[in-house]
Amino acid sequence: MKQHNIKLICSDIDGTLLDKNRELSSKTKAVFGALKGNYPCVLISSRMPKSLRQLQAELGIHKDPIIAYNGSLILWEDQTLFSQEMPFTLLEKMMNYIEGTTIHLSLYHKDEWVVPADDYWAKREAHNTKVDPSIAPLDQTLANWKKREISAHKVMCMGEEEEIEVLYQQLQLHQNEINAYRSKSTYIEVSHIEQDKASALAFLLKIKYPKIEMDHVVAFGDNYNDATLLKKVGVGVAVANAKEEILTKANEITKANIEDGVALFLEKELLK
Repeated sequence: MKQHNIKLICSDIDGTLLDKNRELSSKTKAVFGALKGNYPCVLISSRMPKSLRQLQAELGIHKDPIIAYNGSLILWEDQTLFSQEMPFTLLEKMMNYIEGTTIHLSLYHKDEWVVPADDYWAKREAHNTKVDPSIAPLDQTLANWKKREISAHKVMCMGEEEEIEVLYQQLQLHQNEINAYRSKSTYIEVSHIEQDKASALAFLLKIKYPKIEMDHVVAFGDNYNDATLLKKVGVGVAVANAKEEILTKANEITKANIEDGVALFLEKELLK
């Protein structure tokens, strides 16, 4: 690898940092422990803050910022550095789109995660993220949020592949308002159009680390929502299990997430 002046580490979570059990391996914890204090370590994910904070605590980096919801929310300890919610009218349209389908809509605002029922999809996400949702009918949640004048930082749409495809095509009508991407064939993740991981990181550097430029960052990812991030940092590293498009965009490729790819790369390059 060509020499870079790395000053900050940034990593995606699912499919990148976590192992096959969606856990932090002992190897990963050890490497981050050895790096602690020498490099800020920013977790950047579509996950909610509560889930990211749990991982921060395990890695011993709880004093570093987190970037949640694909860049729509940036937190540093108890401070909200940035928040970008989706247009509320779009939530109402999405509820109309799924009427008569079996699609599950999860609504996220800061550390609130509200689901319409404790169904298969809610249980699956709770198991994966180790966070439990609140349960309320969608119309009740929207009425409550409208009264509070808040909207969603992220919407997760989960369901059968055929219904998800139809919804995805409907959401393309709003591509000037939202980012909608299929993280799996049965999932669509939706957030505000103006935010992605790269723009969120650039904003964080500007206000929290003004002496660190994007070229001084090493970032790790595996999925479509990591594409711009890996392209715009100094060292964009894809894990071997990444989507083909991400593998072609990365500067470097490390071993797969189930083989501690992030930890091995950091150990080799920063703990020589």
